[in-house]
Parts: sequence; C-alpha cells; structure tokens
Amino acid sequence: MTSRYRATEGVNSPFPRRRTVVKAAAATAVLAGPLVAALPAGAATEAPAFLHGVASGDPLPDGVLLWTRVTPTAEAVPGSGLGPDTEVSWTVATDKSFTNIVAKGSLTATAASDHTVKADIRGLAPATDYFFRFSAGGTDSPAARTRTAPAADANVTGLRFGVVTCANWEAGYFSSYRHLAARGDLDAWLHLGDYIYEYKSGEYAARGTVVRPHAPLNEIITLADYRTRHGRYKTDPDLQALHLKAPVIAIWDDHEFADNAWSGGAVNHTEGAEGTWTARQAAAKQAYFEWMPVRPAIAGTTYRRLRFGKLADLSLLDLRSFRSQQASSGSGSVDDPDRTITGRAQLDWLKAGLKASDTKWRLVGNSVMIAPFVIGSLTADLLKPLAKLLDLPQDGIGVNTDQWDGYTDDRRELLAHLRSNAIGNTVFLTGDIHMSWANDVPVDAGTYPLSASAATEFVITSVTSDNLDDIAKVPEGTVSALAAPLIQLANRHVHWVDTDRHGYGVLDITADRAQMDYYVLSDRTSATATSSWERSYRTRSGTQKVERTYDPV
Repeated sequence: MTSRYRATEGVNSPFPRRRTVVKAAAATAVLAGPLVAALPAGAATEAPAFLHGVASGDPLPDGVLLWTRVTPTAEAVPGSGLGPDTEVSWTVATDKSFTNIVAKGSLTATAASDHTVKADIRGLAPATDYFFRFSAGGTDSPAARTRTAPAADANVTGLRFGVVTCANWEAGYFSSYRHLAARGDLDAWLHLGDYIYEYKSGEYAARGTVVRPHAPLNEIITLADYRTRHGRYKTDPDLQALHLKAPVIAIWDDHEFADNAWSGGAVNHTEGAEGTWTARQAAAKQAYFEWMPVRPAIAGTTYRRLRFGKLADLSLLDLRSFRSQQASSGSGSVDDPDRTITGRAQLDWLKAGLKASDTKWRLVGNSVMIAPFVIGSLTADLLKPLAKLLDLPQDGIGVNTDQWDGYTDDRRELLAHLRSNAIGNTVFLTGDIHMSWANDVPVDAGTYPLSASAATEFVITSVTSDNLDDIAKVPEGTVSALAAPLIQLANRHVHWVDTDRHGYGVLDITADRAQMDYYVLSDRTSATATSSWERSYRTRSGTQKVERTYDPV
C-alpha cells in the first residue's frame, strides 16, 4: 500500500545470456519450505516483527518515500498471501532519539501488498537529515536516517552518491553495501539495476559454486516467487545496513524480470511452459514496486527525474519496458531506425529534460552501456570468456546487442541532440556488464578522437555477479591485464577498463568536476571482505571527456 502524507507536526550481461537447456515444465505452486527459507536465520516467530528492515528512497526537496515490510504472524512470510491486516505507524524526527517529531501517520499492511507499506512524506525541509521508524503492535522497527534533496534553486557546493549494480545473492556476500553504509557521508545511493536475480538455485553462482542459496530455489516466475526472492534479499544484513543510512534511488534492469528482458519477452523466458510474458512481467513489476522504495513517475515504469539544487539533475531510465527485441549479433539490424531501446515517449522525455535543464550537471541513470564498444583483435583465449559475458558469437567479432550498441539509431539521435543543442556536462552512470569502465561517449567512434565526445560515462562493476576472471576461472586480474590494453587499443574513447573485480563506486560532484572513485572487494565470497580504493576518474566541467585523477575524494 502506498500513501502520501504531509508533515503535520512542525514544518521541518555478463551473466549467462543464452539458455542452453529449454525449460520443460511450468512453475509449481510455492511451498511453505521455500517461503520459510526467506526468513533470516533464527528469526523470531512471534509477531508482528520487522524482519526485512526499513528503507527510504527518491528524495525530494520537501519529502521522501519511506518503506517497510511487517510480518504480522509467523506464517505471514513473503509471498505466502497469509496474515491479517495490520496497522503500521510511522514517525519522522530531526534527531535520533525522536524527541523532535515533525511528521507521523499510519498505514494498513495487507496480504494484497505482501504486507509491505510505503509512506510518501511531504512538508519536510530541503537538504536536511531526518530519522524515521515504523511501529506495529507495540514493536518498533530499527531507526533509519534519510535525507531530503536540496531546494531546486539552492547553490549546492557538493553531492556524494554511492553507486552499485548487479548483486547476485548466490555468488557471494553484499560487502559493498556494508562499506558504503560505514561511510556516513552519502546524500543517497544509486542502484543501477539487477537488485535481484531471477535464476533457480545453482544456475548462476560464483564460478559455479553456490555461496548461499536462493529462496525460492526454483526460477522465479509467479508473483509469489518474485515476492519471496525480494524478501530473501531484504534479509541481508549489509543491504539492511545501507538502507538504514541513506535513501536509495533505483532503476531496474533485466534480472528484476528475466535475463535479457525486452518489451515482449526475454532470453530467460519460455512462453507457454513458463506462462505468458505479460503475466510474468506484471508479477515482477508488482513485486518490485511493493518491495522497493521507488516512486514511479509513470505507472509501470522506473523512468523519472530528480533534482539536486542547481548542481545536478538525475534522469533515470527504464531500458526494459519499451525496448525492441535484441538483434542477432552481426545481423546489421542494430542500425534499424524502427528498433528502439527507450521507446519513443521516453526518448523524447529524456531529450526534452536534458535540453531544458538549468543545472550544472546532467546525470543519467542508465542500466546498460551507451559508449560504443568493439572487441578488436583479441586472442581466442580472451575472446571466449568476453564473448560469453557479453552474449557475442564465441567464434567471431560482434557487438553486445543488449547494450545501446544494439540500438544505434536511438543513440545517434540522443548524441546528436546533445551536440546540436550544446548540452554539456552530461554523465551516464551505468551498470549491467560486471566490469568497471571510464569512457568518453563519442559522436562517431570510428573517427574518435577526431570526432567530438558528446558526454562521458562511468560504468560500475558488479557487487557479486561473475565477471571475466570468474568465467575463465583464473586468478583475479589475470584476464584484465591481458584484455584491457587490447580493448583500449580498439576503443580509443575508453580510458580504463577492469574486467575482473567486484565492488562499488562513489560519485562526488562539485561545480568544477564529477569524479568517480572505484572501490574493490578483497573476496566476494567472504562475509567479512575488506574494501580498497582502486582508481579514480573525473570529467571537468565543459570538457565532455574523462581523465584520470590519482586520489579519491
């Protein structure tokens, strides 16, 4: 259930891209075992309880979206459809001790929304830290911090965002979230897609090894399945910790639905045996909006725009709901003007927003890489794992048609729009491919650097999902040391690529530059993995180009 309130007290793929086995049977009904498995180990059975944490998201200058899930009775686990209607109250204060309460209200959690609730708060002060919690039946949730956005006309000196993508539960622990939560200096954090994965247990793990099993164990297809999987993710202590510390701004990519999803289907969907794509997509979207603190600007999509004073606005894209089916690599249809990755309405919305923007920086939350990429002359031992990660022919050269490379007419139109309207300081923030990149986005990659760069792009590696060294099953850094120089030689607009490591980014923005600091984990399969700074790249205002800088912010 979602509700809006005003303050009333006070004013202030790189994953397996092709199926090798056709699925032979429809999904069976969800059983009690997998549902109970979605609860944290040792979870209390007396209810009500807040077993899945609390979260906030989509900060505005005067408000923020609050989320939680209550377990009203022991049997009311995610996806069960069981449990009574339960009143859940919420409180917002300016202090951790909740002595200065500025807003409060209540909602009813029901089985119809999987006992999740959202409160869309208004009437708060801009650029301000707030603390919130939920209560039900005499039980309080953990208290969490959130933060509103600056006023639209505010002269903001700096912004700092955590940036993450591609968190596969079975491939390891979410230490990236833990390290971001420990910082305490984030205005918000961006999740660029693949917050959950849809695979059955064991199908896509850490170098083929399941570090910790999914719930449910089957591939998720039904509404109950998607709810159960979201519930499993929300029991992760590191993910809960990050949601306690800062608001999230999230978009979806394919695995919130199924691998290589498009408007009419997915690679990882067998029509008939797994029901209809229309029903599966609807179930995935319903569960997503129930379980995520995301405010859909247009029903059924995640494309929307947030503003952070005069310093930056952030256009968030939905590159799955409207796209045409991926072209066959090397077919030539990647240039077909009738094919789209955004859909006409979304592309027009993006172009209009970028042109009308009066902020210093225009950020674009973008789930798949927009910079062009060709493989070049890679040796067979390097081509094979890269081809597997990017869904390319393993016996020849191709492009990753799931990225903007597969929809070149949309990209050409967008980049021409940036150039013809002299729209500068556009930065794409990208996930999906389980590698770190720092790219210029040239108007014509074939003639770069003679061709102008229309924008820049920072691509973040995966939290846990397999990348090149994992696919090749060689020591970390082995593939990158060989492949990165060859990739850069064939793609002169690519300033850096790391094909092998897992981690997260921290984006720091001032009037003069936007800088991405790349951090890597010591071991994704360890719950106590350490984090270390790897590299930093920035784009200076007015340049539309990336450069290396040698210290994190």
